[in-house]
Amino acid sequence: MQNIIEVLKEHNIAPSMQRVKILEYLRDYKTHPTADMIYQALVNDIPTLSKTTVYNTLKTFTENGILVALSLFDNEVRYEYNTDPHVHFKCMKCNKIYDLNKTFDLYKNEFIDGHKVTEHYVNLKGICKSCLKEGK
Repeated sequence: MQNIIEVLKEHNIAPSMQRVKILEYLRDYKTHPTADMIYQALVNDIPTLSKTTVYNTLKTFTENGILVALSLFDNEVRYEYNTDPHVHFKCMKCNKIYDLNKTFDLYKNEFIDGHKVTEHYVNLKGICKSCLKEGK
């Protein structure tokens, strides 16, 4: 994995401490957090952090292709560092969102039925294997 500062510089973004910490968090915790979740996770380590800074940073990262903003389920925007094509699975019991790295033919097609595909998202809901084991 590339150094976070290098990633920011490659995308012409000045690597402030807040930006580095936010991107590190997203790289290290693949939980598809909301902006508020990111703020709550970092505010104790960065007492000067504001929600506005988090929202603005996420917007900058998304606009520059570092992150993907996902409106997966329930009308909330979540963020993820993994920009490679993959499927999302949300457990209806524990509400965790998992990346499923299974590939489908959809990912191999640039054109489908004459339409040029530039982005695609597949979102699944069900009960995750942890909840199934626990009998939830």
